[in-house]
Amino acid sequence: MNYRASETRFSYYENIPTKIFDESIQGSRYVAQLIADEIRRKQEQNDSLVLGLATGSTPTDVYAELIRMHQEEGLSFQNVITFNLDEYYPMQPNSLQSYVRFMDEQLFNHVDIPEEQVHIPDGTIKEEEIEDYCKDYEQKIAEVGGIDIQLLGIGRTGHIGFNEPGSRPDSKTRLITLDKITRKDAASDFFGEEYVPRRAITMGVGTILDSDRIIMMAWGEGKAPIIKETVEGEVRESVPATYLQKHDNAEVVLDTASADELICKKTPWLLRSCDWDDQLIRKAVVWLCQKVDKPVLKLTDEDYNEHGMGDLLTQYGPAYDINLKVFNELQHTITGWPGGKPNAEDKNRPERAEPFPKRAIVFSPHPDDDVISMGGTLIRLVEHDHEVHVAYQTSGNIAVFDDDVVRFVDFVSDYNDTFSIEQDEANNMLKEIKQFLNDKEPGQVDTDEIKEIKGLIRRGEAKAAARYCGVPEDQLHFLDMPFYETGRVKKKPLSQDDVDIIVDLLREVQPHQVYAAGDLSDPHGTHRVCLKAIFSALEECLDDDWYQDCYVWLYRGAWQEWEINEIEMAVPLSPEELAKKRRAIFKHQSQKDRPLFPGPDEREFWQRSEQRNRGTAKLYDKLGFAEYEAIEGFVQYRKNQ
Repeated sequence: MNYRASETRFSYYENIPTKIFDESIQGSRYVAQLIADEIRRKQEQNDSLVLGLATGSTPTDVYAELIRMHQEEGLSFQNVITFNLDEYYPMQPNSLQSYVRFMDEQLFNHVDIPEEQVHIPDGTIKEEEIEDYCKDYEQKIAEVGGIDIQLLGIGRTGHIGFNEPGSRPDSKTRLITLDKITRKDAASDFFGEEYVPRRAITMGVGTILDSDRIIMMAWGEGKAPIIKETVEGEVRESVPATYLQKHDNAEVVLDTASADELICKKTPWLLRSCDWDDQLIRKAVVWLCQKVDKPVLKLTDEDYNEHGMGDLLTQYGPAYDINLKVFNELQHTITGWPGGKPNAEDKNRPERAEPFPKRAIVFSPHPDDDVISMGGTLIRLVEHDHEVHVAYQTSGNIAVFDDDVVRFVDFVSDYNDTFSIEQDEANNMLKEIKQFLNDKEPGQVDTDEIKEIKGLIRRGEAKAAARYCGVPEDQLHFLDMPFYETGRVKKKPLSQDDVDIIVDLLREVQPHQVYAAGDLSDPHGTHRVCLKAIFSALEECLDDDWYQDCYVWLYRGAWQEWEINEIEMAVPLSPEELAKKRRAIFKHQSQKDRPLFPGPDEREFWQRSEQRNRGTAKLYDKLGFAEYEAIEGFVQYRKNQ
């Protein structure tokens, strides 16, 4: 096995045993290995293993690893009996969003489990039969001796299965009404919240708690707040996952990102002596400033001692020495020259003075992430005469409303008519598109023509925004990475073809700077896949001459922001520059007002971006630095880190 867990559990704060892994894939392999070991142990005893299974993005790598074990190590599922947690109601089993289809595609079609040993709630039964059906589901679980291992994910409301806030700890399998937040989170799978079923059949909390062993998994920054409530908070009905604290064999498995709000990660100095490095010292001092509401240079020995940081004071004090060290480090992150200031001392600047001007590539996962997340810096780089390229990694074509397609094709038809251009083909296409969209089912994949049109809409908006920022059109690169082009929210795995596209561009431009999205809270996972592709491409370029003099900067903004202690380059924006950035974002009209997939944050993208940029500037101000209108923050990615 290839995984690494973090520190052991600190029972004073954590109310459920918790394992934290560097990456979700490591946690998934750990869980898969536990299941495989138990399957084999039961086989030796000529017994069955009863698994409670979950759906959604969280367990997919667990299922992938189990499939690998079946195909490469001979792991058999002949003795496995499964019961799934839930299903939307109503729901046809062959629907794109059906959990029957999900389980078949993610696991059952690839292993040797007997069909009669698979149980998934039926979303097609008549409503008047549901109560009896649910009792029968419970009876089937009881008849096989109960669930041995129950896998769980967790929703933003703290729901497990579809047990929404207010669910009782003794609840059984039943029909429930979905919480608004749950339906909003599922909206992307159904191409609109209005298409998400309002109800679902779910195992109850009591059914889950009757399992011999429970493993709850969570990955990503977006789950960090609810994980803190679940693991460190009190048991309460408003967060059903906290009921797991009452189970004597429950375990929470996390990646570093989802564990970020836990005390063992956020403020480890409150738990134990730390091995203080520069990054941890900066993190602790910034935390202390916010705790006592003081700027860095006004912290005292008493502040350190009274807030669990006496160990740091003893090793590196007095307070003034620590304060000055951190103040200087933070001050050196601030620069109005993101491409480096020519003919200037650059020892304490985040970017090199030479060469000047530089060649820079800004990688944008979607066609608008460049201006949303680093629009001010992009404009500044252009104004400083650097050669700026923007590489749009995906077409973004699923995030366009169907109405926009009709509007644009209608425009083409009218345009041809106005200028007496032969338009029979345009009229026929308009007619066919209108007919298809009129008959389109929720979640149905668009035709190739419609996907192309939606991609062209996003491409035109990206060109308009880039032109406004001053980037020449011949320095815009539309990569249309293959993994994205499924027409569905669910994408294909990243392939070498995707990586090769990026490698070719890097070697063509030979940049001195690469900017990439480190904004991994994107709920649909595109940012994470795009960043993985960039890292893989950079790995292939390690021995290239140009790469030896290339800095890689990671930006955020669309879904989250860097913490002050993490930022290594802070680019201040004036009120005028912030307004110009906003106007660049407005060029993406298809994403304005109400984007198709807004995610959990209901604000428009320009609002999110501005408020985060202003919030970063305000924090720098409170720490004792100059007062700016807004700041865009970057973290440097270092070779082989």
